[in-house]
Amino acid sequence: MYFRKKQDEELVKESTAVWTCEQEDCKGWMRDNFSFEDEPKCPICSSSMKRDTKMLPVLANPTGDPKAQNK
Repeated sequence: MYFRKKQDEELVKESTAVWTCEQEDCKGWMRDNFSFEDEPKCPICSSSMKRDTKMLPVLANPTGDPKAQNK
C-alpha cells in the first residue's frame, strides 16, 4: 500500500491581485504580475477580464513585470 507523505512545511498564502473572466460559465483567471497586457483578454474564451483578488501561495515572477517590458 502507498501512503502519501505529509508536506513538511505549510504553503504561505497571501492576497494576490488577479484578473478573472467576466463570463459566468468560464473559470479563467491569471495573476496580475504574470499578464502581458494592462487589460488582458481571457486566454480560454477571449472575453474581457476584471480585476479581483484571491488567496494564493506566494509565487515570485523572476522576469519582473512583463507589462513593463512591452513598453
